[in-house]
Amino acid sequence: MANILLAIHVLAAVVIVVLVLLQQGKGADMGAAFGGGSQTVFGAQGSANFLSRLTALLAAVFFFTSISLAYIYAQSTEPQSVTEQLIEQQQSETTRSDRPPAVPDSAGSGAGDAESDIPVAPDVKQGSGKETSE
Repeated sequence: MANILLAIHVLAAVVIVVLVLLQQGKGADMGAAFGGGSQTVFGAQGSANFLSRLTALLAAVFFFTSISLAYIYAQSTEPQSVTEQLIEQQQSETTRSDRPPAVPDSAGSGAGDAESDIPVAPDVKQGSGKETSE
């Protein structure tokens, strides 16, 4: 149902844009007075009334589908804040494992093995910052 409403919504939006671009502005009557062509398909004023009524009808369809889609999508998911999501995630993690996470045993194969994964910084000679050539 939501997909059908979404398709109608997008189609109505595209047709509204086309209809608005087809309509003449209020200053277009002056051009017709000086020899401009007139539209006789719908009569002298018929096209303006027809296109404006069709635009108004499609605008009503657009608003109806907008409200309907908003209602459908609001009912399909529960609104939830970010903090509520984090709390639920932490609760689900604690219920999955009731025991604390395992701590690696550093006494098992020597004290140096635990630190072997840490990269060592290269030795840099600290000087006065001035390089001199002798």
